Amino acid sequence: MLQLAAKVFDLARHGDTDTLAAYVDAGVPANLTNDRGDSLVMLAAYHGQAAAVEALLRRGADPDRPNDRGQTPLAGAVFKGEDAIVRLLVQHGADPSTGSPSAIEAAQVFGRTDLLGLFTQE
Repeated sequence: MLQLAAKVFDLARHGDTDTLAAYVDAGVPANLTNDRGDSLVMLAAYHGQAAAVEALLRRGADPDRPNDRGQTPLAGAVFKGEDAIVRLLVQHGADPSTGSPSAIEAAQVFGRTDLLGLFTQE
């Protein structure tokens, strides 16, 4: 079982969207987390895998699920400069004020006024 979980986490990191979606469709939880609390969405978002993020969100993954450090996929995407993923997560209901630091705080730190504008449009 651990080998399967490790494989699924790697699929999220590397953006093997079709295979990842097939595993979730076959019963792997869309909100599966690793030993640090990183969800599949968090790993895909942090590694710039927009298609994988979207596939997971369409299968019920929580866009706001924080890891053990309180970080959310949205804040991670802001930190990594993954603007397409930021917009995708917001479209799927991610709350920019959730987490520590929140996506709003991360955008402020990095001077991303464009993202702050996106976050306040909600």
